[in-house]
Amino acid sequence: MSSNRPYLIRALYQWIIDNGLTPYLLVDATVIGVEVPHQHVSNGKITLNIHPNSIRDLSLENDWFSFSARFSGISHQILFPAQATLAIYAKENGQGMKFNEEDRSPPPPPNPSSPNPLSRKPTLRIVK
Repeated sequence: MSSNRPYLIRALYQWIIDNGLTPYLLVDATVIGVEVPHQHVSNGKITLNIHPNSIRDLSLENDWFSFSARFSGISHQILFPAQATLAIYAKENGQGMKFNEEDRSPPPPPNPSSPNPLSRKPTLRIVK
């Protein structure tokens, strides 16, 4: 079976947003494939504010998470395997979930022939 971690993260993200709070992710920056600004890593971990007002183009896929964020006024593309996520919680009250260590080998990198998830344009379609 696939990991339930990305499903739980998406659900908790939505719950935190619905309650008007700020979702934070704690990410293990030592996992292969993690692309974050290393000057903001402390003890091998980085805390990321993923509130919609703080980031752009959030993608919480089953294998990889990505978004664009500003650190010290400089825009960075953030990309990391879902399995690198150690916790998701609300900044204001600490409610959320910590994840157990499990197989932390990263999934295969995104297919270079598929479009970059950060460059996708929103599309509309007619639903009848």
